[in-house]
Amino acid sequence: MKIKLYFGMEDAIKKSGIGRAFIHQKTALSLNHIDYVTDKDSTDYDILHINTVTPDSLKQIKQARSLGKKVIYHAHSTEEDFRNSFKFSNTVSGLFKKWLVYLYSMADVIITPTPYSKSLLESYHISKPIYDVSNGVSLDDFNPAKEQINAFCDLYHIHPEDKIVISVGWLFERKGFDTYVEVAREMPEIKFFWFGDIKLSNSTSKIKKILRDLPENIILPGYVSGDVIKGAYGRANLFFFPSREETEGIVVLEALSCKTPVLLRDIPVFDPWMIDKVNCYKGVTNQDFIDLILKIVNAELPSTVDEGYKVAQERALVNIGKKLKAIYQKVLEV
Repeated sequence: MKIKLYFGMEDAIKKSGIGRAFIHQKTALSLNHIDYVTDKDSTDYDILHINTVTPDSLKQIKQARSLGKKVIYHAHSTEEDFRNSFKFSNTVSGLFKKWLVYLYSMADVIITPTPYSKSLLESYHISKPIYDVSNGVSLDDFNPAKEQINAFCDLYHIHPEDKIVISVGWLFERKGFDTYVEVAREMPEIKFFWFGDIKLSNSTSKIKKILRDLPENIILPGYVSGDVIKGAYGRANLFFFPSREETEGIVVLEALSCKTPVLLRDIPVFDPWMIDKVNCYKGVTNQDFIDLILKIVNAELPSTVDEGYKVAQERALVNIGKKLKAIYQKVLEV
């Protein structure tokens, strides 16, 4: 069994969650001794496992079909998480949904990260088997060492007494960047870091206006990887993720793996695996977030990090690879 993992237009979106998921797939397959190729021109494979909905992806599907290969579509994208993202995304979201349905329907089976995203795809009336499999997390990579924490603190001049809140992602309304700034503005004594590529976010007019008038306690380092971001997770008093729509949220898994306290917006994608007051805290309004942040950073609420780490353990990449292998075998048997 050999798998062709495909990621279209990689240079444009490799810094996204889909880019991270692609890296995770390669590791998950390697951990389970599953042979794979990533060469876009390769024809030596049994299953095309495709991750992107870019136009070049269609060519790959047609080639696979002409060669009699099986096709699995990894549905990272939905109309719902396309809206309120890039400039003009709402205007074309209906067309985007039609494109998704067209592409996904060409697969033998579909994989998507959560029961929630599976339910969305089922509502599109796609008549293909759909499996929900987490994108997973590398427990080894997201286990911050003292040196990594020190690297983050040194770079951003963090003092031991500083209270630090972080978030990671595109600077989108969908991701709740506007909420993050509004909440931070009410707590000037706390430093709020948002890690994400500003230029590639292609901001809407609302986000551009927010960026012109940021409170002094908001720090935007841009896209950061490696030791520094891992150190940020390790040093942070809280990972605050006010996203309004996700198909999973790999950065949440990274925070859980780092045993960072997690505060989420209470949205359907996190049900039933993220449980309020058990492995995370959840809020709805800005005032909810303000109250919870103050209590969490001052250790006035019970810790949820141990239960959160159990969630990350369940989604360790070796376990994800086992689930993918089982799906691959089913597809080849049909």
